[in-house]
Amino acid sequence: MMTMKARKRYVLFFLLPAVLMLLTFVVYPVIRTVVYSFLDQDGNFVGLKNYVQVILSREIIDTRGFSRGFPLGALLHNLLWIGIHLPMTVGIGLLLAVLLRNVYGGTVIKAVIFLGMVMPMIVGGVMINFIFDRNLGIVNGILSLFGLPTKTWTAHPDSALLSLIFGSVWLWTGFSVVLYSAGLETIPKDIYEAAQLDGASSFTIFRRITVPLLRPITVVVATMTLLWELKVFDIVYVATMGGPGGASNVLALQMYVYAFRAFDFNRAAVVAVLLALSTLAASFALLKSVRDET
Repeated sequence: MMTMKARKRYVLFFLLPAVLMLLTFVVYPVIRTVVYSFLDQDGNFVGLKNYVQVILSREIIDTRGFSRGFPLGALLHNLLWIGIHLPMTVGIGLLLAVLLRNVYGGTVIKAVIFLGMVMPMIVGGVMINFIFDRNLGIVNGILSLFGLPTKTWTAHPDSALLSLIFGSVWLWTGFSVVLYSAGLETIPKDIYEAAQLDGASSFTIFRRITVPLLRPITVVVATMTLLWELKVFDIVYVATMGGPGGASNVLALQMYVYAFRAFDFNRAAVVAVLLALSTLAASFALLKSVRDET
């Protein structure tokens, strides 16, 4: 019979490859990125100089945009993306999950909606370009029916970022629909039946029962969506490359530009650190709210 010491050795033996890979491909790159953010291109320690230069640069925050319009800077573009995309994704996903719960063929409709989630985001970026194209896009086709002006929305500074944001709603809404649909199945039907016997309206049941009981699901959806919005890259890269004139630039794309266009790996490391801190702070804040509720 194998002794406890032998068992521990076997456990360590099988854990060792995973630990080595984690140290090599996760821990070491993270540490090196943080170190690079405090160095200049000659390898000299410069403290917070890189952070100050990056945060005050027009690529990150363009104060001219407050009076002239886009571009506003990558950081403000990410915040705008969160402010529009997050409530739309959560709200539409919840409503669709509730509406399709007892609808005949609802499973098929959910599958169609979820296609946006399983589709590679690079393909999604190409589709957004087509959707908002002046000659081929469905958006302009609908606008022309009502005699409204048309244009290639992703090619104009005042509409490029908003086109990407609204176009990406479908690509991510399938995620929230699936999670909310699963959450609805965990709510006992007795609660709904009791509320109906008490004369509660459908809206009251939704507001007083469905929304509160789905709060943990809402936090998960909001957290995952927020993390995606902070690190969004592929859609912007394919659809507009941050243009025109930086009007749709985002932090992850700016990190790429610093590293592989300007070959300024120190500034790229700064953006990477800021992105990591932002995602960690957002995750902890949202998860803490759930823990305080339970």
